[in-house]
Amino acid sequence: MSFTLNIETGFSPQEVCEAIRSALEHEKHVAKYKIKRYSAICQDYEERFGYSSGELRGEFEAGKIGDSDFFDWYAAKRELDHWNKRLEILSGISL
Repeated sequence: MSFTLNIETGFSPQEVCEAIRSALEHEKHVAKYKIKRYSAICQDYEERFGYSSGELRGEFEAGKIGDSDFFDWYAAKRELDHWNKRLEILSGISL
């Protein structure tokens, strides 16, 4: 996929490209940090309860395990999925 990006500044294309590249790299760094953090939370729950995150999600969404015990895990898993997707998107961008 490709698209057009209109930039209306007085800066040179090289300066604009470098600013965008830097912002993308920063966002990738943030995504990697978030993935590491949320992965650790999910892994802790997986080890404590002996289920994979996929199994935990199924049990949680089916109402088979209590909200109070697994709400933090569920929120971490949703964020992990979000940041993995975001990193995949960002990694596919080239300038």
